Amino acid sequence: MSVLNLKPRSEDVDALMREIGRRARIAARRVALAPAARKDAALREAAARLRATAPDILAANQADVAEARARDASAATLDRLALSPGRIEAMAAALESIAGLPDPVGRRLAAYERPNGLLIERVATPLGVVGVIFESRPNVTADAAALCLKAGNAAVLRAGSDSHRSATAIAAAVTAGLEAHGLPADAVQLVPTRDRAAVGALLTGLDGTVDVIVPRGGRSLVERVQAEARVPVFAHLEGICHVFVHAAADLAMARGVLRNSKLRRTGVCGAAETLLVDRACAGSHLAPLVTDLLDAGCAVRGDAATRAVDPRVTPATEDDWRTEYLDAIIAVRVVDGLDAAIDHIETFGSHHTESILTQDAAAAERFLAEVDSAIVVHNASTQFADGGEFGFGAEIGIATGRMHARGPVGVEQLTTFKYRVHGTGQVRP
Repeated sequence: MSVLNLKPRSEDVDALMREIGRRARIAARRVALAPAARKDAALREAAARLRATAPDILAANQADVAEARARDASAATLDRLALSPGRIEAMAAALESIAGLPDPVGRRLAAYERPNGLLIERVATPLGVVGVIFESRPNVTADAAALCLKAGNAAVLRAGSDSHRSATAIAAAVTAGLEAHGLPADAVQLVPTRDRAAVGALLTGLDGTVDVIVPRGGRSLVERVQAEARVPVFAHLEGICHVFVHAAADLAMARGVLRNSKLRRTGVCGAAETLLVDRACAGSHLAPLVTDLLDAGCAVRGDAATRAVDPRVTPATEDDWRTEYLDAIIAVRVVDGLDAAIDHIETFGSHHTESILTQDAAAAERFLAEVDSAIVVHNASTQFADGGEFGFGAEIGIATGRMHARGPVGVEQLTTFKYRVHGTGQVRP
């Protein structure tokens, strides 16, 4: 695995990180020119190494989970942290899926000829060096490394202290795959220290060697990155995702989609955190939807209309409409139609993912057009907010800003472009 064989003191972290950045920049130049077949072979080899070293990865993960339990980590944190044979297989399958995608590097995005005969092309190129800072999810190690490599980038990965052992074992398998096919191990470097100073150093851009930062973690991490980073950031603060049950919603569909949106995995950023129910169908839809959630073990915090349907519902406060629970808790509100639902989402949402459930095509079109979130969904679960489900193989994160990348950040979003101008001796008058 490409990490420096150092156990630095805190005062040495800055020098360590600068060296990592220097090596990443050198590797990025090589990876940017690597043939697509070589990158794909390296990713498939990395998938094979993940499967072959699964016992070692699981042993490292068990140590991470035991340490997290000793710190009384939340159930949501433990769910994000824990690996299983199935999750390791999913990581390996994601690498193979990314390998099977078209190479994004060198794509001709546009071409046109000027009146003077100049032919101008816009062509996709790698971003360069991508810094990824993540917390509990060790699978981000493989996903981020693979996506960056496919897009011709080098990656500097900084795992959270709670997932450091697991990430180290995963990174070792990935870099073994790179080396087996003649790619530089420095193209994927896992920061070898848990010292928090490494994050601050990475945010400086490491003497210009890092081109973009991607944070994957809680609000405090993302806020710090956005406040301190001296390079561009792909980030979202929170996934305050909404399901709106419109007056024309099919109740059976709504029950199934809502349960999946909230409870399939409560600790993912695409999990629904607020249910909005149109007052026009509340008499028939509200009670079954709320009862389903309560009976499934989900706590419900509701407005007066919601509390009236079941005594187990507790009062919702203003803060509940702004809360990403990442747990089996949901806030429920009855709203006066489509306009009120859109206003609520605009006021309290985080521009991540919102779903409308309705058989009214016109209402769905308005919702999809007017809700200003990275992902808007009609008649489907919010938990489809995932790069793999979008056909990207995996994602490095979901960006909710408006610059460059928005929504799941996959291989195409990890490229930029340059212009190539072809002439026949033209000079400018």
